[in-house]
Amino acid sequence: MSANGVRYKQYYEFGEIQKELFESSKTGGNFKDLLEIILSDENIMLAYRNVKKNSGSKTKGTDGYTIIHLAEKDKESFLTEIRRTLTNYKPQSIRRVYIPKHDGTKRPLGIPTIKDRIIQQMFLQVLEPICEAKFYNHSYGFRPLRSTRHAIARVQTLININKLHYTVDIDIKGFFDNVDHNLLIKQLWNIGVKDRRVLAIISKMLKAPIQGVGIPSRGVPQGGILSPLLSNVVLNDLDQWVANQWESFETKHKYAGNDVKIANLRRASQLKEGYIVRYADDFRIMARDHKTAWKWFYAAKGYLKDRLKLDISKEKSKVINLRKRSSVFLGYKIKAVPKRKKFVAKTNIADRNVKQITTRLREQIKRLKKYPTPENVALYNSVVLGSQQFFKYATHVNKDFEKIEFNLLKTLRRKLKNVASYGYIKVEKSSTYYRLYGHRRKKTYSFKKAGYLFPIYGVKTQNNLNFSQSLNPYDTPNVFSWDVELVKLMKANIPNRSIEYLDNRLSKYSMQKGKCAITNMLLTADLAHCHHKLPVSLGGTDSFTNLVFVHKTVHRLIHATNPETINKYIKLLSLNAIQIRKLNQLRALCKLESI
Repeated sequence: MSANGVRYKQYYEFGEIQKELFESSKTGGNFKDLLEIILSDENIMLAYRNVKKNSGSKTKGTDGYTIIHLAEKDKESFLTEIRRTLTNYKPQSIRRVYIPKHDGTKRPLGIPTIKDRIIQQMFLQVLEPICEAKFYNHSYGFRPLRSTRHAIARVQTLININKLHYTVDIDIKGFFDNVDHNLLIKQLWNIGVKDRRVLAIISKMLKAPIQGVGIPSRGVPQGGILSPLLSNVVLNDLDQWVANQWESFETKHKYAGNDVKIANLRRASQLKEGYIVRYADDFRIMARDHKTAWKWFYAAKGYLKDRLKLDISKEKSKVINLRKRSSVFLGYKIKAVPKRKKFVAKTNIADRNVKQITTRLREQIKRLKKYPTPENVALYNSVVLGSQQFFKYATHVNKDFEKIEFNLLKTLRRKLKNVASYGYIKVEKSSTYYRLYGHRRKKTYSFKKAGYLFPIYGVKTQNNLNFSQSLNPYDTPNVFSWDVELVKLMKANIPNRSIEYLDNRLSKYSMQKGKCAITNMLLTADLAHCHHKLPVSLGGTDSFTNLVFVHKTVHRLIHATNPETINKYIKLLSLNAIQIRKLNQLRALCKLESI
């Protein structure tokens, strides 16, 4: 769930419902009347908003429609149509597309129609809080607040603190294509989803015909909005089974704490010590020694086959001694290396990902040679910054990016020698460069009319902290990173704008740390609007001091002249007197009356 997702829930007053569902599920509640919540006005409109903000909303399904077609309807007609569709639900066929994988093969994606995407989103918003309360602590994929960095942090902790240096790497063969439908419905029932109407509709979703393939008898379509949640439901059984073998093992004697219990299990039991860390269908079981690791390998293989009806890939599944070899997990290469009198986790960017980043940057450099425009400079910089942000938690990330830069030196010199100058640049404290990389005086390429390139080497390791298990995703503001959103802003294609505007726009966003100047609301890239204080039509410039970032709804209110529109936005934003005063200052510069 994104930061703007929290704000949308406030608009449609749905956050409290999700919080109640989560807390009830946490205490063992069962849910028999979910369809009424799913069909509520608030849930339908929230689903529409969440689907609309996704860039995929403009992707056509098999019916040829996008979000634009639904946007033309009035609210009551839209609500009536959605409810009528679910009265006797029959999902439309799914469009099949293929995207290339790193090994040269292609991954099939299923794209439902826009109406079916909204319906899946409606179900997700109600089912997710119920399932979240029952999911295992250390699964991290496609869950609110959690990310790949938390999965890597957990593995690092198990190596550094728990001294577990063997990893059982198991690859499930074609997981998304082989999920058993009947078993999945039973798993939802066991979690507490006991509204038979809801389960019947989910069954129909699973059997939606795939264009050119037919009606599937197994699997969940990759690309479906509900699919990630359903995949977590399937593998939650595996998580809990592994945990119950050791970490959550119920003993007759009640110990003072879990650490005391674990110590006694090691001393007096014959149980297999092991901890699972999972991200979607990619998981590791960490073990202490070779013999225990192989016990877990065969036990997990058997559980997947016998209980979940899933096979493993013999070629890709293995046991690894991390003191001798590396394991690749979520793009990170992990190894246990000696440090003083113990072994600690050493993490790098996986070789495959180093090659991918290098290839992407080489392509961007070639594009810059042909078209040295501000847009292409921003695109190059977004690849640099995006890669740095994802891998900045690797302990040796700086060495890896130095290697990437070294591999690109010849390409940079050869391709850019006639279109850019190479040397030291003047770094202003208000610039995006300064806020991201400080005042490092290292050389980079600069373009007269298009700005300068971000340094590939310019990244330092950041401490990777474990996810706080005490967080309630439905009662906690989401973790927001303005520099991650900055990458998205950089990728935005804004034609016919000056380099001064493009650079100052990023600098202003970073200076405001992604917060709206009026409401102090955190602004994700899709909500952030850059406003000229003095409009260009009245003589305003693209200077840093003339720009300010506001929420897109605030931006509309700044320029609104229709009284009904003004009242609508004021009510929506719930502005206080101080915020209205700030707003009126901006309206005055636009020669508009105060509100």
